[in-house]
Amino acid sequence: MGIVHQYDVAVRWESGRVGELTSPDFAEKLNVVTPPEFPSGIAGHWSPEHLFTAAVNGCLMTTFLAIAENSKLSYDHFESNGSGKLEMVDGKYMMTEVTLSPTLIIKQEADRERAMRVLQKAEAACLISNSIKSKIIFRPEVRVAEFVPA
Repeated sequence: MGIVHQYDVAVRWESGRVGELTSPDFAEKLNVVTPPEFPSGIAGHWSPEHLFTAAVNGCLMTTFLAIAENSKLSYDHFESNGSGKLEMVDGKYMMTEVTLSPTLIIKQEADRERAMRVLQKAEAACLISNSIKSKIIFRPEVRVAEFVPA
């Protein structure tokens, strides 16, 4: 099979609709709850649906960072908004879509096409996106940093 990595996470029910996520790899613990759209759900905390969307969006960023570094692409700023869509499909809830809207700010106009190619490569190579059934909608934006005279 080749290269294999293992990522261990445990969840333990605390009370009500709250659990605690832990990993032997981290000192921090993370509460995870039923989202408020469901009975007894709790607002203001991470839900599995948020974590699912975050995994896809975070993977896009880390994949972009690696490809940009390997491509020697110079940029000033990267950020990405992710939106996960939960729907009832054939009687089961599914995360059917994740929309990723990254914004990349580059230093010069001459790098625009290359920057867009690097973003597209990152989206295509993202291991989390490639591991799920959800449709990925990709809406990248590349902008040139504004020149601010001294």
